Amino acid sequence: MKKRRWLASLAALLVLAAAGGGIAWTLAGRGSRTAAETLEAYTEALNQREYGTMYRLLDEESRRETDEETFTERNGKIYEGIEAENITVEILSEGNENRTSGRTTQSVTYQMTMDTLAGEVSFRQTAVFHKDGREDYLLSWNDGLIFPNLQEEDKVRVETLNAQRGSIYDRNGILLAGQGVVSSVGLVPGKMSGEPEDLQRLAELLDTTVDAIQNKLSAFWVKDDSFVPIREIKKSGLDMEVLGKASMNEPSSDSLAGQLLEIPGVMVTDASERVYPLGEAAAHLVGYVQNITAEELEKHEGEGYTTSSVIGKSGVESLYEEELRGSSGGQIMIVDEDGADKELVLRKEAVDGTDITLTVDAELQRQLYEVYQEDQSVSVAMNPRTGEVLALVSTPAYDNNLFVLGMSENTWNAIRENEAQPMLNRFRATFVPGSSFKPIIAGIGLSTGTLDAEEDMGAAGTSWQKDESWGNYYVTTLHGTDPANLENAMVLSDNIYFARAALNMGQETLTEQLDRLGFNERVPFDIWTTESTYANEEGEWTEIQLADSGYGQGQILVNPLHLAAMYSAFVNGGDMIEPYLRVTEDRQPTVWVENAFTEEAAETVKNDMIQVVEQPEGTAHGCRMEGVTLAGKTGTAEIKDSQEDTDGIELGWLGILTPDREMEDSFLLMTMVQDVRDRGGSGYVVSKTMEVLPGILGEQAVQ
Repeated sequence: MKKRRWLASLAALLVLAAAGGGIAWTLAGRGSRTAAETLEAYTEALNQREYGTMYRLLDEESRRETDEETFTERNGKIYEGIEAENITVEILSEGNENRTSGRTTQSVTYQMTMDTLAGEVSFRQTAVFHKDGREDYLLSWNDGLIFPNLQEEDKVRVETLNAQRGSIYDRNGILLAGQGVVSSVGLVPGKMSGEPEDLQRLAELLDTTVDAIQNKLSAFWVKDDSFVPIREIKKSGLDMEVLGKASMNEPSSDSLAGQLLEIPGVMVTDASERVYPLGEAAAHLVGYVQNITAEELEKHEGEGYTTSSVIGKSGVESLYEEELRGSSGGQIMIVDEDGADKELVLRKEAVDGTDITLTVDAELQRQLYEVYQEDQSVSVAMNPRTGEVLALVSTPAYDNNLFVLGMSENTWNAIRENEAQPMLNRFRATFVPGSSFKPIIAGIGLSTGTLDAEEDMGAAGTSWQKDESWGNYYVTTLHGTDPANLENAMVLSDNIYFARAALNMGQETLTEQLDRLGFNERVPFDIWTTESTYANEEGEWTEIQLADSGYGQGQILVNPLHLAAMYSAFVNGGDMIEPYLRVTEDRQPTVWVENAFTEEAAETVKNDMIQVVEQPEGTAHGCRMEGVTLAGKTGTAEIKDSQEDTDGIELGWLGILTPDREMEDSFLLMTMVQDVRDRGGSGYVVSKTMEVLPGILGEQAVQ
């Protein structure tokens, strides 16, 4: 007989209709259903998990031997356990009909194929069907129809083979995220003191409740000698130098583990878990993973996630989720009534995730975090020649290990309600740049011919307005310049000079050039950042708005990474470099904006920024070091309601870089600190930066 392909969803001559929660069949011109058609109906019901309909397609003998509840439970557990989908049957042959005592028997040989968690399963089987008189053929069922060698007393064991999530490393091979050792804290009931104070102390140390601990102790499996896990904590002595593996030293008595071990019945054992050795120092950059939610499972249906999967929630963990997670495998095994392996049905090996190496320097990341951890700040470090991002730090921060190990509601509320917003990723945000924007204005002015570096605009003191049309509004500056040329204005950070430069430039030229520099578009970077903008409303700027934009006020908002990329043009002959985060073999420096400034303009601005550091009156002179030439610019941006407002927030900025185009390890650091009023303004940032800069630039730098 010629083979025929029968699909569960497309049966010839059959009309399917939902009826009474099952499948009703009517046959055009037929008195009864054939054996092949019954097999097709059975397979269709199986695809739809309609076990009651399947049961009604069994013959009388089968229903006597197996009741509907047992049949439904058996089939449901197996097919749903192996995650069977897309079940099809291909009819290979139909046996002759045999009639005996009014009963007709026919066999059908078929190939069944289905998708499972372990891959595609396909097997050949023969089913027997019976009918009485003109009735439909009904299936003679046995367990072997599920899998050929499955017996009634056998079970099907399903195992998910989890993939090892890829690790995240810094440029020097230091672990930023990966499998490591944590401490599992638990209780051995038979060794507990029974004193309520002990449980209360344990709850306090583990940031949980006595009720939660008692609930775990009351589990049905718990015996006196059982180890009852309560919570995982970070391993004492966790050291990033050993790639996330804890030191072998015993915990000190004043450590958390040491205090826990003083409580009778407490046991602390090692456990394997994903760890983040830098913790708070890289939390916003690296991110964290958590168990997948029902909503995420639905969103990622068909991508290999299961209810036990974890998924990257933020940072690099989320950015490179597809590569890091790998793909799970699975195994389907028939076991006998004693649980011994009997037959391997199918196995698919797990494929571990890909390791990711970042351009960041873990030690620099840690140092910058420690210097600014008490501030609301952002630091971006990069190589301005290559675009390699060396550090991305946002403070204050949170410990991303807590999202893996678990945290109490009180801890989460403390993080969420903290006014300093430790969950806010500041290197993705935009801020008023203040005077740190003046090199950009100078570069635009020199490149477009609207500014002459040697021209003396005339001394204007510390307060200036264009004319009486400005009413009571004046541009003010701390230090007037005389002569008012570009170098002096840059060194002393003269707001008035740059306000005049912007007015001479005009709105059309300024906005056109800012668009060229990447305003109102995303920075071409792995991590999404907020777009820098120069206006929050459409229409013409007033002269005052244009003047204020010249010294980084007005409506100017800049992302710190974007500002660092713009500064890179002063090292690259006017070309703006594209920042990048991931180390790849073939990655070469990429120019983001060619000729962002003319080569002559970039050189002039760079030399003036060198004087900002070199000259004693320069606002960044505090960064001067013997043996290393540096160029820089400070900025103090004000966020206030009016010119008379004296209580507004001040943002302190510092951009500092090595200006030598031939220097292999070029370095650029852009830092912003919020609320520096009464703390020295941008001078606070200068002094903090000098806590890390000498070590970064090497032994040749002598402060």
